[in-house]
Amino acid sequence: MKLYTKPSILSLLLLSVSSTVAAYDVKSGGDTSVKKDGANAFSLPAGNLPMSKRLDFSVGNSFFRNPWVQAPASTDARDGLGPLFNTNGCQNCHIKDGRGHPPEENDLHAVSMLVRLSIPAMTPEQKKAFIRDGVIPEPTYGGQLQDFALQDQKPEGTINITYQDVPVTFADGAVVNLRKPNLTITDLGYGEMHPDTQMSARVAPPMIGLGLLESIPDETLKAWADENDANGDGISGKVNVVWDVRKADFAIGRFGWKAGQPNLMQQNAAAFNGDVGLTSNLFPNENCTSKQSICDDMPNGGNPEVSDNILDFVEFYSQHLAVPIRRNVNDPQVKSGQELFAKAGCESCHKTSVKTAKRDNLPALSEQVIHPYTDMLLHDMGPGLADNRPEYLANGQEWRTQPLWGIGYTQEVNGHTYFLHDGRARNLMEAVLWHGGEAETAKNNVLKFNKKEREALIAFLNSL
Repeated sequence: MKLYTKPSILSLLLLSVSSTVAAYDVKSGGDTSVKKDGANAFSLPAGNLPMSKRLDFSVGNSFFRNPWVQAPASTDARDGLGPLFNTNGCQNCHIKDGRGHPPEENDLHAVSMLVRLSIPAMTPEQKKAFIRDGVIPEPTYGGQLQDFALQDQKPEGTINITYQDVPVTFADGAVVNLRKPNLTITDLGYGEMHPDTQMSARVAPPMIGLGLLESIPDETLKAWADENDANGDGISGKVNVVWDVRKADFAIGRFGWKAGQPNLMQQNAAAFNGDVGLTSNLFPNENCTSKQSICDDMPNGGNPEVSDNILDFVEFYSQHLAVPIRRNVNDPQVKSGQELFAKAGCESCHKTSVKTAKRDNLPALSEQVIHPYTDMLLHDMGPGLADNRPEYLANGQEWRTQPLWGIGYTQEVNGHTYFLHDGRARNLMEAVLWHGGEAETAKNNVLKFNKKEREALIAFLNSL
């Protein structure tokens, strides 16, 4: 007969710590996390957002979700679309607040993907402008190709993507065919592009947890940075330093595939301007170049078209979209995959835990222990993923580490599993195998995994 033994104080303390860690591990977004499956898993307000603030969230959601229309219109709070644009509403790119995708074979438009444009800074004037603006826009088409225009007007061009196979072989002989995209722009509506145009395709990233990422202290990001690889581990992440329009000063970049925007307010206003063709007090100029008269020829929706009030609501909404909780965390395969993730060296960039800053004006996001699996830093990802287009301090091979929280929900939210900045990876393993540069060692470690280990790694990622 087994006798009951009273647990020691030490064992109780260890059990308490273990339970706390496990609880936080499930709640990737700390107290903001929610339990939700299905297509709307990314569309809920932070779990700790009080009811008194949920109306603000809903109002911001309406401006994020509903379409903008051509001016003049009776709905003057939402008019001013275009005349050149990529979409007429934010939700069209961030589908269900989730991940965009490249155009399928029969798609006429790349609705949830856009193409950034720039040219190299060659002249003294261009080099000076690059320091402040981070890029030198293509002279005719600007910093972004708009493949839609108002009725009876000419869009800037058509985005075309073809793929070529890139086979990769695991140590046990299994072969994966990656697909390398080839991007071209046809049907140019306003003349030829500059011969040295740099192009970079970008799919829309998920919207979850952005306010938490915005709340990671600058000091933490600087402490994580190791630009000269002082510790010799082969990882040399660095912060991007970008222009903050409101402060009229430089700040740490946090948002965008190359961390080219300092905060959500500016990220949102830039998207309204570039993606939807709408002006704001942050970006008061319409998205036409001096070689395009269409913005002067067509009526606008007022000045600004997006009021500060609307920007405030959309900022609040984008700050408080909840991260869904992790699933299957006690599954032995998932636990094994988590160990393999660490063993491969993935945690060097995909940081597992961090605490947000104290934010008195945003208490739901304040001092939360979160598990975003990102360091928010720029890393050289090698020539395979290079777009060869610099953005502020990010060179043509550097990308910001993407957060992994919620990644296992992609299929049910968005109906696909396309990953990386241009959606080239058709599943998580393909995304892993595109890693190079600073992540080359980690990728090579994964290539040594046998089938069982590979399946465990993917099970762990799908648990996030």
